Amino acid sequence: MLRRLYNWVLGWSKTPYASWALFILAFCESSFFPIPPDVLLIAMCIAVPQKSFRYVAICSAGSVLGGCFGYFLGWQLMGLVGDPIISFYGLSKEMGHIRDLYHQYDAWAVGIAGFTPIPYKLFTIAAGAFEVNFTVFLLASIISRTLRFVLIGALIYFFGARIQRFLDKYFNWAVTIFTIFLVGGFVLIKYVINV
Repeated sequence: MLRRLYNWVLGWSKTPYASWALFILAFCESSFFPIPPDVLLIAMCIAVPQKSFRYVAICSAGSVLGGCFGYFLGWQLMGLVGDPIISFYGLSKEMGHIRDLYHQYDAWAVGIAGFTPIPYKLFTIAAGAFEVNFTVFLLASIISRTLRFVLIGALIYFFGARIQRFLDKYFNWAVTIFTIFLVGGFVLIKYVINV
């Protein structure tokens, strides 16, 4: 079923509605849909590399707004809508851990989830359910989601279609390593400021 969904998503890249499909996919993935928008973003950027950053902006806007919708679902409709979405993905047991992450790290939890392959919808819904400060949530979402998609768009813009094979094979590893460096950089900055 996921493979059919994946192929269906890729099919949109060849239509005149590709930009709208990218926005809608990014919106839906941040709150309930299983296929990440990276799939369609990569296909569109490879098809027209000079529009890569335009596609990045569309994808980022859709993802952040979808994250806000996920936040709303958790904040106002957790029992009715949020819990069934979390259960559908088999992530109910993780909610306690997510709550602890929010209490301990606040924006860091949103930022890391927004940038890495961790299911972002879990964090958007949980942020609303646990009433994470919305401004903090929004800023962390804007930064992390935009960085994630800029990374993809920039690689394709500068390196062309040959980067697709690399992204398909090593994307999760590359993102994880980048996140470790990103968090390490922030920890170093925090340490230097406090010294």
